[in-house]
Amino acid sequence: MRSVRALAVAVLCWLSAYDVSLAEQPKSGGILKMYHRDSPGSASIHEGASYSFNVPFMPVFNNLVIFNQHVAQNSVDTIVPELAESWAWSDDKKKLTFKLRNDVKWHDGKPFTSADVKCTFELLMGKSQQKFRQNPRKSWYDQVNDVTINGDYEASFNLKRPQPALLSLLASGYSPIYPCHVSPAEMRTKPVGTGPFKFVEFKANESIKLTKNPDYFRKGLPYLDGIEFTIVTNRSTAILGFVSGKFDMTFPTEMSIPLLKDVKSQAPNAVCVVEPSNVSTNIIINSSAPPFDNLDIRRALALAIDRKAFISILFEGQADIGGTMQPAPAGLWAMPKEILETIPGYGPDVNANREHARKLMQKAGYGPDKHLQIKVSTRNIPIYRDPAIILIDQLKTIYIDAELDVVDTAQWFPKVARKDYSLGLNLTGNAVDEPDQSFYENYSCDSERNYTNYCNREIEKLFDQQSAETDADKRKKLVWEIDKKLQEDVARPIILHSRTGTCWQPYVKNVTVMSNSSYNGYRYEDVWMDK
Repeated sequence: MRSVRALAVAVLCWLSAYDVSLAEQPKSGGILKMYHRDSPGSASIHEGASYSFNVPFMPVFNNLVIFNQHVAQNSVDTIVPELAESWAWSDDKKKLTFKLRNDVKWHDGKPFTSADVKCTFELLMGKSQQKFRQNPRKSWYDQVNDVTINGDYEASFNLKRPQPALLSLLASGYSPIYPCHVSPAEMRTKPVGTGPFKFVEFKANESIKLTKNPDYFRKGLPYLDGIEFTIVTNRSTAILGFVSGKFDMTFPTEMSIPLLKDVKSQAPNAVCVVEPSNVSTNIIINSSAPPFDNLDIRRALALAIDRKAFISILFEGQADIGGTMQPAPAGLWAMPKEILETIPGYGPDVNANREHARKLMQKAGYGPDKHLQIKVSTRNIPIYRDPAIILIDQLKTIYIDAELDVVDTAQWFPKVARKDYSLGLNLTGNAVDEPDQSFYENYSCDSERNYTNYCNREIEKLFDQQSAETDADKRKKLVWEIDKKLQEDVARPIILHSRTGTCWQPYVKNVTVMSNSSYNGYRYEDVWMDK
């Protein structure tokens, strides 16, 4: 079946390419102009926990491997080489070896070699003398003993145990290779990569500029002369800029359904798509400090959520309800509906859920005459603020009075990583639709991106069990079991999974929007403009 499907895909791709060759030939030149939703804390993707870092800076870099940039649904079958020419697993599945390209140069002219691969992952694993300020994805590589090299063009990942997901993690948009000869400090302000575009400048709160890399190893690419991001934090101002023609493209997967409709009414020729984005809107709870160290209050919080109201208000019904893993059909690991609806708070009777929640709050000492006073912290951009306001309104139904506390992007990850909050409205973008990424990064006890202090060593054993399982059907059932337990433990209540819009002007060609990756490393290397 797989071979037939692969043949069909190949034929469709060939026909698509044939149609393009007859109708539209790519043109070189032009600066792609986009707005950026906010000012990232630095230019270092490996130190960032948001795709505010990835969108402007991933065109500077390459991975060893990457998901095919023009297949909307990422899977292990769509992984293609980038800095690696090929890869192979050892018979015991504990060693993954990459043969590397020998024709790649860093933007400063130095050659790319296997030493750069080793340096990058030693930094990520915390084994280097130099250190990242933040390392939100360190947990991805907990099963890697070390990275060894054989000459300049071979690198091997040596594992403690089999981890089939490692290749998908390496293909994500958060896995660029950094140069050995440039310090982490320099990468924050003047990143050096091997990618299709070279860094020009980053003016905080103003703009980010990239220019074409004339020595890119993929000959003839990129088509664009450069990319310019103008930082516009006011969403209405940014949309007006796109409608007026100031911008060629909106910030990817950022636009709500109502805004997209507004754009289409004012710019009917704009190309707009809506896709699931593998971004969950969720509640982070500091469970190690009062009042949320009380399990009854945490459970009351989960029972108070009216998910359909969030989806109706924010997305006009176009969003999905699920657990930690992205819902089907875009998500490949989603809990079946019949399992999901057995979890407290996911049942359809919101009034009954809230009545149960009020009883739990009264048990904890609160009620009509004594409300719990808290702050809801969130990032100071609309896609965080808007659901936070709805959450505050819903909490009133269970004797909780909350005040909004907004935090700039540059301070958001450091603040929640050090647990300097009580309750937060958060968006979690998953770099890849892969349980190892989601479970280890967000829920393992020692992960920097475990914002909630949730720690369950028994569930961590299940993380390892599903991670090592090579039978896909058995692994999927383990993933469902884990996801159900995480929701029942109120580890990080999931409100919804987003469906969001991206628009571009009709003269912008060859853009693909991903459906199960918050950001899979889009390079814009073969995007072109016909104007």
